[in-house]
Amino acid sequence: MIFDGGLLAFVLLWALQNSHLVDVNALESSNLQADLVVYDATPAGISSAIAGSRAGLKVILISPHKHLGGLTTSGLGATDVGAGSTVGGIGREFYRNLRQHYEKPNSWNRQEKSDFKGRGHKTGEDVAWTFEPHVAEAILEKMLTEVGVRVLRNAPIDRTTAATTRSIPWRLIGLRLKSGEMVRGKIFIDASYEGDLLPLCQVPFTSGRESNQQYGETLNGVQNLRATKHQFKEAVSAKVDPKDPQSKWLPGLLPPPHPEDGSADKGVQAYCFRMCLTDDPENQRAWQKPANYDASDYEMLLRQYDLGSTFTPWHIVHMPNRKSDVNNNGPVSTDFIGGNIGYLEGSDEDRKKIFEAHRNWQQGLIWTLAQHPRVPEKVRNEVNRWQPAADEFVDHDGWPWRLYIREGRRMVSTVVMTEKHVRGLEKIEDPIGLASYGMDSHNVHRRIIDGNVRNEGDIQVYGFDPWPISFRSILPPPNSCSNLLVPVAISASHIAFGSARMEPVFFVLGESAGIAAAAAIQQGIPVGEVPYEDLRPLLEKAGQVLRFDP
Repeated sequence: MIFDGGLLAFVLLWALQNSHLVDVNALESSNLQADLVVYDATPAGISSAIAGSRAGLKVILISPHKHLGGLTTSGLGATDVGAGSTVGGIGREFYRNLRQHYEKPNSWNRQEKSDFKGRGHKTGEDVAWTFEPHVAEAILEKMLTEVGVRVLRNAPIDRTTAATTRSIPWRLIGLRLKSGEMVRGKIFIDASYEGDLLPLCQVPFTSGRESNQQYGETLNGVQNLRATKHQFKEAVSAKVDPKDPQSKWLPGLLPPPHPEDGSADKGVQAYCFRMCLTDDPENQRAWQKPANYDASDYEMLLRQYDLGSTFTPWHIVHMPNRKSDVNNNGPVSTDFIGGNIGYLEGSDEDRKKIFEAHRNWQQGLIWTLAQHPRVPEKVRNEVNRWQPAADEFVDHDGWPWRLYIREGRRMVSTVVMTEKHVRGLEKIEDPIGLASYGMDSHNVHRRIIDGNVRNEGDIQVYGFDPWPISFRSILPPPNSCSNLLVPVAISASHIAFGSARMEPVFFVLGESAGIAAAAAIQQGIPVGEVPYEDLRPLLEKAGQVLRFDP
């Protein structure tokens, strides 16, 4: 979808006149200056920083966290890759480094390499798609050190103010850290999962789900009928007391009336933690009961077992050294459905509370599965067989450092990637990378339908070739912020983002953003004016895959 610039220009002018931007002339001097400033050390942030440094730029990578790597080092070790051949450049270098690590006999300290039966280490491939979190972190740290990227750790920014010029289009001059220091740059990259620089820089964005009508799609918006996976198979009453007609509803449920399928909705697909567990008794931390544990929070889960279920509601993918990446699986599982309301627009303190609420939910879920007498013994035994790995997240009680923000804000620019691009029905001529995963969204809400609980929002559609992502989808619209690139919170509809939102794609888009930033600085032009015919050879030279050859 391509927009006319008139409406965007009006919106941007209003935003600039009504913003909380700081005039560049009011800035104090600072030694935190670089050619390229990258915000958040996600895979996109790391590849952006490495690409910029390799191109000769002075780079500062701002990490709000102590640990780098985003979800790739926070438990998501079972890479959602789609077609692995589409991952080139720095991303492939990272996965190749992982493979080389696991080819060494001394890397297998908890099992013999020959005993590993997990996926992601195919014979004949030069990469590893499954890995331990601490190994991924060490490799990414080494890659950053090798190119001399300056990393600011534990350095959250002040999300209420930014320093810009006052002309239109405006330029971002600096990001203020909460410590008070200003980090100046020529070009900035927002590599955060949340898209936090979008509102800060007054760049148009959206969140939630568009209607199908908005972009002529079929899989966007509210999804009741298609939400058949991770769904209640038996009727589970939505009432606290199913026998009492006057009983209140269980907490966390949306009562009728409900919106029509395909209609717009501001809900965001559920978040969770990707736990790293092990079945090695010598490397386990015991499950801990949350301080505020209340078994009634899991009544929907327990009622399934009352109805005869013997299902263990998680998805385990085996990692090297007897570890696992654990993901959501089932109607009540690790996803805290509805628990992320207010997260994106919330303050740092709000987000911290929501983070802890997710941890309490998931920790309480596991405690229930491991201990509650209404849970079948078979399930309790399986859950207790797996415990948090003692040698992962050692400074965080074995719990992942980062919450899995599956979807945050999404920029709205001149080109919006939609379902039509994913299906190959609309073409773009300026690819900077390929996405290849299915159109995938986790559940968004729990609704009350005919007095019972039903999940809404899950959609998983496959069966299409890898598809190209436009350079313009990572650029703010004209007459907006002229020196910003956005390789994570890209300009895409909810359902198209569901295919693009995987960590390997973020490696790819981040590197392309870093290369584009270097080209703009070297040519002395705004990054949006870098001719694609100049950019493409640079991307190909770096090993980026820009077309799919079956």
